Amino acid sequence: MSNLSSSNSFLARGNFPATRLRRLRRSPWIRRLVQENSLSVDDLIWPLFVLPEGSAEDSIPSMPGVSRMSIESAVAQAERAVSLGIPAIALFPVTPPKLKSPDGEEATNPDNLICRTTRAIRQVVGDRLGIICDVALDPYTTHGQDGLMRDGYVVNDETVEVLCQQAIVQAKAGCDMLAPSDMMDGRIGAIRQSLDAAGFLDTAILSYAAKYASAFYGPFRDAVGSAKNLIGGDKKTYQMHPSMSDEAIHEVALDLQEGADMVMVKPGMPYLDIVQRIRTSFQVPVVVYQVSGEYAMLKAASERGWLDEKSVVLESLLGMKRAGATGIITYYAAQVAEWL
Repeated sequence: MSNLSSSNSFLARGNFPATRLRRLRRSPWIRRLVQENSLSVDDLIWPLFVLPEGSAEDSIPSMPGVSRMSIESAVAQAERAVSLGIPAIALFPVTPPKLKSPDGEEATNPDNLICRTTRAIRQVVGDRLGIICDVALDPYTTHGQDGLMRDGYVVNDETVEVLCQQAIVQAKAGCDMLAPSDMMDGRIGAIRQSLDAAGFLDTAILSYAAKYASAFYGPFRDAVGSAKNLIGGDKKTYQMHPSMSDEAIHEVALDLQEGADMVMVKPGMPYLDIVQRIRTSFQVPVVVYQVSGEYAMLKAASERGWLDEKSVVLESLLGMKRAGATGIITYYAAQVAEWL
């Protein structure tokens, strides 16, 4: 008689193994009961690309399913976000080439595209939806860089002065949260001081604290029209090198000291170790940006039938939550809200 059929075997006595983790995976109800992390519509921020008045809605070839839209369409999508329960949208302008300049003056125009869009959305949705505005010069510069160029180099302190002006006009337009994405040193403290001095004490700052010089941004630059301006250039002198982890902690610590209310890691999936380190080190709200390149990969593979879109998107976002994200910027936000 084999040991497997022996009355003295572990299996026969029902003692092998004593701990069975599969008991907690047996049925849907118990899997829901014991899950350690969850994804909800409350985690989502929906980025929108806005065109000037009179422009027809324009699809983005490198981001199937995402379009550049008019201000009127942005207002409608903001109302849709409210109906879906999405907490906030993030606005990005598609600046006409004739309004771009070497020093990005249009960024500080109180009647620029983003300010007009913010006012239009605020008038319709009131305080039912958060409006987040990007603070950086790349949509407005002829060279596509996030700051002012002097002798071929992006200068820091002069750029920060312009960013403070940009932040003020966006706050006056009704923006709830400013998101400096430029990665200039000291810009969080300078913007905070400028906002406070102008009476915008309650306007929050979401800092792109750990923004990497990543190859995953290509479709976004197509969307806002900065890719052609940046040809031959890069942003490696101010965005972080992908190898850096300790430096991300240093960046976050500085931004929090300077007054950031929330911090961001960008891109998302390739940098989830950074998210976890930040959450463990600081216990502050951390937003992850599932960037255009990540979206494009998931969308392209799904369209070809190589992946199940709903499953992989929800799994990728849940992975960000597991790493410690308290909010996620994703182009899938509306679709995910409907799935959930």
